[in-house]
Amino acid sequence: MKRHGYISLWLLLVAAFGLVAWGSRYEKVRLFGHDFKTASVAAELSWQPQRDSTGLADILRSWLTERVLTEEECPTLVPKFPAEVDTTAKTILFFGDSMLEGLSPRLADYCRQNGHKLYTVIWYSSTTEIWGRCDTLSTFIRQYNPDYVFACLGANELFIRDIKNKRKPYLEHILAEIGDRPLLWIGPPNWKEDTGINEMLQERLEEGTFFLSNGMKFSRKRDGAHPTRESAAQWMDSIVRWMPDHCLHPILMDMPEQKGRADKVILLQPVK
Repeated sequence: MKRHGYISLWLLLVAAFGLVAWGSRYEKVRLFGHDFKTASVAAELSWQPQRDSTGLADILRSWLTERVLTEEECPTLVPKFPAEVDTTAKTILFFGDSMLEGLSPRLADYCRQNGHKLYTVIWYSSTTEIWGRCDTLSTFIRQYNPDYVFACLGANELFIRDIKNKRKPYLEHILAEIGDRPLLWIGPPNWKEDTGINEMLQERLEEGTFFLSNGMKFSRKRDGAHPTRESAAQWMDSIVRWMPDHCLHPILMDMPEQKGRADKVILLQPVK
């Protein structure tokens, strides 16, 4: 008896559902002398959107098709590059190791051509650890109040073992000092394969703020490490050509027609 009762109940439910589905094909149905307004069950079953429907399925479809995703939810929908070139004059602070001896004069040429001011701080034999242990960078940032920062550090750390654990805290300190100022970090000009400095910089720095120099060909001085003045100038030319399509914060850098000079060059001696 109980089994027959369950079967009867299921048959009743199936019949009721079929009646509703059949009736939903019409806007109104007349039964037993009364008019009934129907729901859009058949339309929902066939997945045909009803403009006047307020059913859950229609709301869900509308949400999925009309909602605008944010950059964080779907960053590939918001391309960063090429970024718009900022044509306003900048005050640039360029800090780093002895590689600036070759890079800074050529950058000064670009700055003179495009109306930028350039302040260069060369700290011989410096590393991310040396800059990251002190407030020297903060001092120069307060003094010159740059609205753009260039850096070139890493050449003296090419062969540091376990560099991520040993140097990352100092890199974090440097980046905290720079704050939200636009940054372009120029990687070291490798003369041999490094033990992780470029990987550390590339992983930590935001896309479009790191120029990978490893793999470029340089004419070098007798020490086998520093590019010659001419090769360093070509190095900077390559960086400038890279900026419009790949830099997160490209600035006006038309090719210089004449030589320029940094507004000031500060030389810091190696730490003893």
